[in-house]
Amino acid sequence: MITALIRTLILYSFITIGLRLMGKRQIGELEPGELVLTMMISDLATVPMQDFGIPLLSGLIPILVLLSSSMLLSQLSLRNLRFRELLCGSPAVLIKNGVLQQSTMTQNRYTLDELLEELRGQGFSSIEEVKYAILENSGHVSVLPWNTAQPPTAAQLGLRPDDDVTLPVILVNDGRILSKNLEMCGRDEVWLRGILPRYHAASPADVFLLTLDELGNVFCVPKERGAAQ
Repeated sequence: MITALIRTLILYSFITIGLRLMGKRQIGELEPGELVLTMMISDLATVPMQDFGIPLLSGLIPILVLLSSSMLLSQLSLRNLRFRELLCGSPAVLIKNGVLQQSTMTQNRYTLDELLEELRGQGFSSIEEVKYAILENSGHVSVLPWNTAQPPTAAQLGLRPDDDVTLPVILVNDGRILSKNLEMCGRDEVWLRGILPRYHAASPADVFLLTLDELGNVFCVPKERGAAQ
C-alpha cells in the first residue's frame, strides 16, 4: 500500500512539473500536438502506477522523453515560422467581409451548425452581423463584427470618461496575510491590522478577502460567522 502511494505521488509530481513547463493552457486551448502529448502521458503514467512489477523508471523515462520532445518542438516553433505552421497549423478565415468561405469550412471539416453555435455564444444571432470569423489553431472562433453591429465606444459618443481602472492586489486571502503583496504595495502588517476595525474584523483570520488598488481604495469581505475559524 505504501509502495503504491509513493509511486503515485512521484509520478503525479513529475507529470505536474512537466506539464507546468509546457505553459499555461486550458484543455480547450491546447494545440493538437499538446493534446496528444497529454493523453499519451496519462496512459504511460497509469501502467507503472498499477503494475508494481514494472520499474518506476520504465514509466518516468518515456514521460521525460515526451516532455523533452515537446519543449524542443516548442523552441523550434518559436524560431522558425514555417516549422510553426507545420506543427501548429494556421488560422482559417470562415467568414470574410460577411461572406461564408465554404471551401475553407470544408477543408477544416467545420460545419455550419458549429459556426452558428459559436456566433450565438458570442452574442451574434446572424451571419450578416459578422465581417470576419477566424478559426484559430486552438479551435476557438474569433469574431469581428461590422461596425454597425458593435456597441458604441466612449470615443464615438464624444465622451471623455476618467481613466479610473486600477488593478487590485489581494492582501488577505481566506484569513491568510499575503506578505509579499503587502510589501509590494508599500504596506505592512501594522497598517493592515489598523484598518481591520473599519470593516468589523478583529484580526486577519476574520477576513475572507481584502484587496488594495493603486488609488489606495480598500475592499474587504469579512468571513461569515459560520465560516470563520
